[in-house]
Amino acid sequence: MLVANAEDMARAAQDFAEERVVGFDTETRPTFKVGQKYPPALAQVATERAVYLFQLQRADYSAVLRALLESPTIKAGVGIGEDIRQLREVFPLQPAGIADLGAIARRAGLERSGVRALAAMHLGFRIPKGTKTSNWAAPRLSPAQIGYAATDAWACRELYLRFQSLGIISGTNSLSP
Repeated sequence: MLVANAEDMARAAQDFAEERVVGFDTETRPTFKVGQKYPPALAQVATERAVYLFQLQRADYSAVLRALLESPTIKAGVGIGEDIRQLREVFPLQPAGIADLGAIARRAGLERSGVRALAAMHLGFRIPKGTKTSNWAAPRLSPAQIGYAATDAWACRELYLRFQSLGIISGTNSLSP
């Protein structure tokens, strides 16, 4: 669901408050020149019921995202530490409950720890990467971009739950340092 107004933000915030684990990811406009850098353009949050897509340059979503990222709800993602670092350049936050699935996979001895490889190994499907390097800062996202972004966040939540069921995650060893 593309979050487009205050009602959508309120619905997302309510959904986040009812979850113990969400999938989390961001997308940034790709760079093609050395030293070029862009802020995150999209934040994706997957709950049991929906995936919420926040186009960060369209509105100020910092309050709802900060509340989630600072809450005890577990935010699961691959490379989530870098996502958080980039978001902290946009708005201040003190993250809590962050679980880096890539780091967890490596500690468990898995050689491949990217979201695509983990989804293939543990969820039984491939995430296509065709839109990964598209312009995430575009005013209108394509259906392919929306599908890719939603799938990434959803896969992170499902991977966390699968890792729990397999005993890869237990207690506090789920949180990244």
